[in-house]
Amino acid sequence: MLQVGDAAPDFTAADDTGAEFTLDSLRGSKVVLYFYPKDNTPGCTQEACDFRDLSPALSRKNSVVIGVSTDSVRSHQNFKSKCSLPFTLVADPDREIVNKYGVWVEKKNYGRSYMGVARTTFVIDEQGVVEHVFENVKVKGHAGAVLESL
Repeated sequence: MLQVGDAAPDFTAADDTGAEFTLDSLRGSKVVLYFYPKDNTPGCTQEACDFRDLSPALSRKNSVVIGVSTDSVRSHQNFKSKCSLPFTLVADPDREIVNKYGVWVEKKNYGRSYMGVARTTFVIDEQGVVEHVFENVKVKGHAGAVLESL
């Protein structure tokens, strides 16, 4: 997994509109890049809505929120619409981005092992360097903690 001080790997992928999104296009702004397991699940919905609710405050800190999961563009479109999300969701169905960031990991649930996204948030500075890493994120209070870190 990336550490504080590492250069954030650039990526190009489809966003929730189907358009090409490139991380480097956000140079000059802080980026709150959050990885989450799945659209329309309770924890992921809460996390997205918390970032939505704090969007004005995050914007005042010259930061842009970007959500990434392995869901499809269509799934992202539905999720974004349903939750009125004001930020971009990036589709990573081929798991290229989650692998670059080291958040595609083995997980265990009820004794069963499987691969999935570790809920993780990276704060990336205006020059593209990782400034803060939130690992093993617990949803409650997370968006507020990210705001405080800015």
